[in-house]
Amino acid sequence: MPRRATFPRRSALAAAAAAAVLTSVTACGSDPSTPTAASTSPGSSASIACNGSGQLLGAGSTAQANAIDLWKNTFGAACPSIMVNYSGGGSGAGVQQFNEGKVAFAGSDAALKPAEVDASKQVCPGGQGIDLPMVAGLVSIVFNVPGVDKLVLDGPTIAKIFDAQITKWNDPAITALNPGVTLPDTPIQAFHRSDDSGTTANLTAYLAAASNGAWPYPPSKTWAANGGQSANGSAGVSAQVKQVENSIGYVELSYAQTNNLKSAAVNTGASQPVDATAANAATTFAKAQFAGTGSDLALNLDYATKDEGAYPIVLVTYEIVCDKGNKAASLPALKSFLTYTSSDAAQQAIGATGYVPLPAEITTKVKSAVSQLS
Repeated sequence: MPRRATFPRRSALAAAAAAAVLTSVTACGSDPSTPTAASTSPGSSASIACNGSGQLLGAGSTAQANAIDLWKNTFGAACPSIMVNYSGGGSGAGVQQFNEGKVAFAGSDAALKPAEVDASKQVCPGGQGIDLPMVAGLVSIVFNVPGVDKLVLDGPTIAKIFDAQITKWNDPAITALNPGVTLPDTPIQAFHRSDDSGTTANLTAYLAAASNGAWPYPPSKTWAANGGQSANGSAGVSAQVKQVENSIGYVELSYAQTNNLKSAAVNTGASQPVDATAANAATTFAKAQFAGTGSDLALNLDYATKDEGAYPIVLVTYEIVCDKGNKAASLPALKSFLTYTSSDAAQQAIGATGYVPLPAEITTKVKSAVSQLS
């Protein structure tokens, strides 16, 4: 069943994705500086207020890494006194580092769990960790089957492939979805994430909602299914699928595009299979609901959507920050960077790289939350 959230003001999310900047000061924080005049970043009409200085550290989601790379270059050119450093490692590692006080921001493709929020209170004196949506996109089912340019799959079939219940490309379940396509009588090599991953969490949330019971595991950042081989990060999965014939995997769309990988269309029960495009993901995000309370902006998504043109395997990367208790030395730079990443110019800049720009309704809330960080 679709997951719906009750929010005081039910809000529709019209498309999503901006890449948040994970930046954070080292565990000790960076040196404060007097706010400088607003700067205009190269290639952007946005005015960037450069407050603070020093090194900003972040870690976590690899799904947003391409967006962060683009943003930190633009931000760095406008604000040379602030050095943004972001390491991947996966959502699980990012949240862990945040709750250990090693970074001021963590990127996670899944909202904080109650236990993680409780743990965050140790590093957010007087406050707690909150979820700010910054990067939204989709999880692409990528494949490398010689001679096959287009492929259609559905929830039950994807579940069985990744759980080693379907092991050959010409299995009747796959051929039934692809009339007229010659599929080889060869074993399927499935790749999944080795690290705790928010991309995995979103894929498994989709499978739990849309596989008609074929996926027996709960949604999780940790891979639980049988069979397959593992690879580290979205980059690792992309590389394996690109290199290994008759393989399949799952990555954020920008990685599929960067590596020239083919993406399967998904049969959702709508009149036509839905291609893995940003525009089709935006259709799904248009009906997302806020699930968080207060300054937490976590979202609930309908992974089981059957709406026409709605791609169901969607993903939102949150920047995990302290609502209160941020280090005074790093706070000005932190707020400057997150204000920039939620700007219209920054959101539009990543729209051509496989992400979906966040709508004004969402960025307005994000900017308000950032302005209140203390």
